[in-house]
Amino acid sequence: MMVLISYDVETVTPSGKKRLRNIAKQLENYAQRVQNSVFEANVDYATFLKLKNQLLKTMDEESDSLRFYYLGNDWKKKVEHFGVKSGYDSEGLLMY
Repeated sequence: MMVLISYDVETVTPSGKKRLRNIAKQLENYAQRVQNSVFEANVDYATFLKLKNQLLKTMDEESDSLRFYYLGNDWKKKVEHFGVKSGYDSEGLLMY
Protein backbone atom coordinates (compact mmCIF):
# COMPACT_ATOMS: atom_id res chain seq x y z
CA MET A 1 0.00 0.00 0.00
CA MET A 2 1.16 3.52 -0.74
CA VAL A 3 1.13 6.03 2.11
CA LEU A 4 2.07 9.68 1.81
CA ILE A 5 3.60 10.95 5.06
CA SER A 6 4.19 14.61 5.82
CA TYR A 7 5.56 16.16 8.97
CA ASP A 8 6.20 19.51 10.59
CA VAL A 9 8.60 19.60 13.52
CA GLU A 10 9.34 22.60 15.72
CA THR A 11 13.02 23.46 15.26
CA VAL A 12 13.45 26.44 17.60
CA THR A 13 14.94 24.29 20.35
CA PRO A 14 17.89 21.86 20.13
CA SER A 15 15.54 18.99 21.04
CA GLY A 16 13.26 19.96 18.14
CA LYS A 17 16.17 19.92 15.71
CA LYS A 18 17.12 16.47 17.00
CA ARG A 19 13.53 15.21 16.56
CA LEU A 20 13.50 16.57 13.00
CA ARG A 21 16.67 14.63 12.13
CA ASN A 22 15.35 11.47 13.81
CA ILE A 23 12.01 11.57 12.01
CA ALA A 24 13.69 12.15 8.65
CA LYS A 25 16.12 9.25 9.26
CA GLN A 26 13.30 6.90 10.27
CA LEU A 27 11.35 7.79 7.13
CA GLU A 28 14.42 7.36 4.89
CA ASN A 29 14.62 3.74 6.07
CA TYR A 30 11.18 2.92 4.64
CA ALA A 31 10.17 5.66 2.23
CA GLN A 32 11.27 7.90 -0.63
CA ARG A 33 11.54 11.66 0.04
CA VAL A 34 9.50 13.50 -2.58
CA GLN A 35 9.68 16.98 -1.01
CA ASN A 36 11.47 18.39 2.03
CA SER A 37 8.98 17.11 4.61
CA VAL A 38 7.00 14.69 2.46
CA PHE A 39 7.71 10.99 1.91
CA GLU A 40 6.05 8.22 -0.09
CA ALA A 41 6.13 4.77 1.48
CA ASN A 42 5.12 1.72 -0.56
CA VAL A 43 5.03 -0.87 2.22
CA ASP A 44 2.90 -3.68 3.55
CA TYR A 45 0.52 -2.93 6.41
CA ALA A 46 2.68 -4.49 9.15
CA THR A 47 5.71 -2.43 8.09
CA PHE A 48 3.58 0.70 7.96
CA LEU A 49 2.32 0.12 11.51
CA LYS A 50 5.91 -0.33 12.72
CA LEU A 51 7.00 2.92 11.03
CA LYS A 52 3.97 4.83 12.29
CA ASN A 53 4.62 3.64 15.85
CA GLN A 54 8.27 4.74 15.65
CA LEU A 55 7.30 8.18 14.33
CA LEU A 56 4.62 8.71 16.97
CA LYS A 57 7.10 7.81 19.72
CA THR A 58 9.61 10.34 18.34
CA MET A 59 7.34 13.33 17.78
CA ASP A 60 6.25 15.84 20.43
CA GLU A 61 2.45 16.07 20.24
CA GLU A 62 2.54 19.55 21.79
CA SER A 63 4.65 21.13 19.04
CA ASP A 64 4.98 18.74 16.04
CA SER A 65 2.57 17.21 13.56
CA LEU A 66 2.45 14.12 11.37
CA ARG A 67 -0.05 13.44 8.58
CA PHE A 68 -0.68 10.09 6.89
CA TYR A 69 -2.51 9.90 3.56
CA TYR A 70 -3.54 6.37 2.66
CA LEU A 71 -3.43 6.02 -1.13
CA GLY A 72 -3.79 2.24 -1.15
CA ASN A 73 -2.63 -0.22 -3.78
CA ASP A 74 -4.14 1.57 -6.79
CA TRP A 75 -2.19 4.73 -6.00
CA LYS A 76 -0.82 5.42 -9.51
CA LYS A 77 -4.25 6.65 -10.63
CA LYS A 78 -4.35 9.08 -7.68
CA VAL A 79 -0.99 10.84 -8.14
CA GLU A 80 -0.08 13.51 -10.69
CA HIS A 81 3.30 15.20 -10.80
CA PHE A 82 4.43 18.34 -12.66
CA GLY A 83 7.81 20.02 -12.70
CA VAL A 84 11.28 18.91 -11.67
CA LYS A 85 12.18 15.64 -9.95
CA SER A 86 9.65 13.62 -11.87
CA GLY A 87 9.56 10.90 -9.26
CA TYR A 88 10.38 7.25 -9.21
CA ASP A 89 8.71 3.90 -9.70
CA SER A 90 8.43 2.46 -6.20
CA GLU A 91 7.64 -0.94 -7.67
CA GLY A 92 10.49 -0.87 -10.17
CA LEU A 93 14.19 -1.66 -10.03
CA LEU A 94 15.99 0.43 -7.40
CA MET A 95 19.56 -0.62 -8.22
CA TYR A 96 21.11 -2.17 -11.27
